[in-house]
Amino acid sequence: MSLPTAVLWDMDGTLVDTEPYWMECEYALAAKYGGRWSDEDCMAVVGGDLLDSAEYMRVHMGIDRTPLQIVEELLDGVVVCVEQEVPWRPGARELLSELRDLEVPCALVTMSWRRFVDPVLRALPEGSFDALVCGDEVTQGKPHPEAYLRAAELLGFAPGDTVAIEDSPTGAASAAAAGCQVLVVPHHVPVPAGHRREFRDSLEGLRARDLADLALRP
Repeated sequence: MSLPTAVLWDMDGTLVDTEPYWMECEYALAAKYGGRWSDEDCMAVVGGDLLDSAEYMRVHMGIDRTPLQIVEELLDGVVVCVEQEVPWRPGARELLSELRDLEVPCALVTMSWRRFVDPVLRALPEGSFDALVCGDEVTQGKPHPEAYLRAAELLGFAPGDTVAIEDSPTGAASAAAAGCQVLVVPHHVPVPAGHRREFRDSLEGLRARDLADLALRP
């Protein structure tokens, strides 16, 4: 069976459906400090660098908090949520398990910070990912390609030999800019068509050989 060389996974909205946790905590933050927030604002920050998103929140909520203070308070809330329950996306664990059984190298590439990622990793079998790139470990977050370039380098492959799985326009732009073939499974926000992007409604039923076929496309 033909296999993908390596697979790079986004986390929020792709592996796990944690965006509702973030949104709940964003509304709570706005209420705590007398700010304003909307569903449209929630969608505007999906998939992006946390400090960039926090600056957006500072301005649009109209609250007297620094971006770092905003990130830390949000993380306090979402970590509690994910420690209580990890909301897996349909088909994600099954595909990841098959890739691991077939010894296909996998990396997790997320803009979430390490202390939010750790509870998710603890809920997976040990060794599910061969490399990890978190948002607090890069100098430029998505949509900049740095995170995907680093993940490919950590696995020892050229980005063009890898398949990235993403759910957001910000993440898809980051992976495509790095040179990855991108499988887009939109979730909370629509993702426009673009170079190096293939679309699927769900990861359910997706197999390793399907990713291999994607990797071979020009």
